[in-house]
Amino acid sequence: MKQLRGNRAETAAYLAEAFAGLYAGAPTPSPLLEGGRTAGLQRLRVFNVERYDRDRNDVGTKAGASLMAPYLRHGCVTLGEAKADAVGKIGADAATKWIQELGWRQFWQLQYERDGSRIFEPMEQPKVPLSEGDENTPVPDDVLAANTGLNCMDISLRSLYETGYMFNHARMWFAAWYVHFRKEPWQAGAKLLYRYLLCGDPASNTLSWQWVASTFSHKPYFFNRGNVEKYSRDPDGSTYCTTCPAAYSNTCPFDASYETLGRRLFGDYYQGDSRNGGNTGKRGDMASRRSSFRR
Repeated sequence: MKQLRGNRAETAAYLAEAFAGLYAGAPTPSPLLEGGRTAGLQRLRVFNVERYDRDRNDVGTKAGASLMAPYLRHGCVTLGEAKADAVGKIGADAATKWIQELGWRQFWQLQYERDGSRIFEPMEQPKVPLSEGDENTPVPDDVLAANTGLNCMDISLRSLYETGYMFNHARMWFAAWYVHFRKEPWQAGAKLLYRYLLCGDPASNTLSWQWVASTFSHKPYFFNRGNVEKYSRDPDGSTYCTTCPAAYSNTCPFDASYETLGRRLFGDYYQGDSRNGGNTGKRGDMASRRSSFRR
């Protein structure tokens, strides 16, 4: 492949021709991010790492996500450069959360290097009952159309399909809903996100889905409506739930306590209570633990 030096439109046209037959649909550059090392370094320069610790789990207009994942995934910016930039801005102690994120990204890659294709199979026995499907199980039509009737899913799915990006916390919500509420196989969900994410890589994506499902964790991850309202709240006070059809019709599947949802989803497999963040076991609040999906 020749070295690309043209403008973005010329580059997109060249790549569309070069990779003809390897993708489906019209080749559309993301309106959110521009590729390349120059764009990656610029993104790193404007990244507010000081805000990251506070706002990293938010979605929508308040989100503190770095948007660096695509550049790290494709080697436009190295992990060392991302760490050095943060330390130079605010010091190592203040940048701890960001450095931890970079460490997790490296961990997934090392896991993949060690286990290879093994990561596409359950790494452990699930801690709760899961679907018996696999990666070839068809994704439901309402998911493909981003028309599930749940704002916390549809807004994020539209972003994924149109821009190649989904906020980290929204990925966790989607994975938990897909696997535990819809009872679909994690393998098919992982394949869907990998297909569209600009930052999709086999290690981070696949093992993160296993973390949610409980095949690479000691318990499953799930959430309730309160979690969505907390982390999707915009400065004007509105949340994903404000205009959600399911909220208006009182059919929101997440509108319950963690205890109630845990019993509903997992029956006797659920061992938690309303204080543990909605997860089986008694080892703390997984909702506040480090999330598996890397930004």
